[in-house]
Amino acid sequence: MTDMSLLLLSDTEILNSSPEGGMFDFDATMPLMVLQFLILMVVLNIIFYKPISKILDVRDEYIRNSLTTASTYLVDANQLTEKYEQELALSRQQAQQTIRLSQQQAQKTVSDNIKIAQQEAQKLVSESSIQLNQQKEEAIKTLENQVDTLSKKIQSKLLISI
Repeated sequence: MTDMSLLLLSDTEILNSSPEGGMFDFDATMPLMVLQFLILMVVLNIIFYKPISKILDVRDEYIRNSLTTASTYLVDANQLTEKYEQELALSRQQAQQTIRLSQQQAQKTVSDNIKIAQQEAQKLVSESSIQLNQQKEEAIKTLENQVDTLSKKIQSKLLISI
C-alpha cells in the first residue's frame, strides 16, 4: 500500500508540476465557461430582460398616451376658459348696456313726469290767475256799481239839501 500511495503522490506531483498558463488557461474549461455564459445570457434575456423591457415599453406607451391625453384636455380646458371668459365679458357688456338703458328710461320717465307736473302747475297758475282776474273784475264792477249807487245817493242827498 505504501507503494500505491507513493504512486498516487507522484502522479499528483506530476500534475501539479505541469507548467501553468498563468492567469488564463485555454483548456477545455474555457469553452465551457463561454458556453455557460452565453446560455446564461439567453436565459436571462428570455426570463428577465424581455418581460421587463415589455413592461417598460407598455409603461412608456401608457405615459405617452397619458401625456397626450392630458395635453389635449389642457388645450380643451384653455379653449373652454377662453370661451367662457368671452361669454362673461359679453354678458357684462350686455348687463351694463341694460343698466344704462334702464337708467336712461328712468331719467326720461322722471323728466317726463317733471314736465307734466310743471305743465299742470303752469295750468293751475294760469287758471288761478284767470280766476283772480275774473274775481278782480267782478269786484271792480261790484265796487263801481256800489260807488255809482253811493254817488247817486250822495248826489240825491246833496240835491235834496240844496
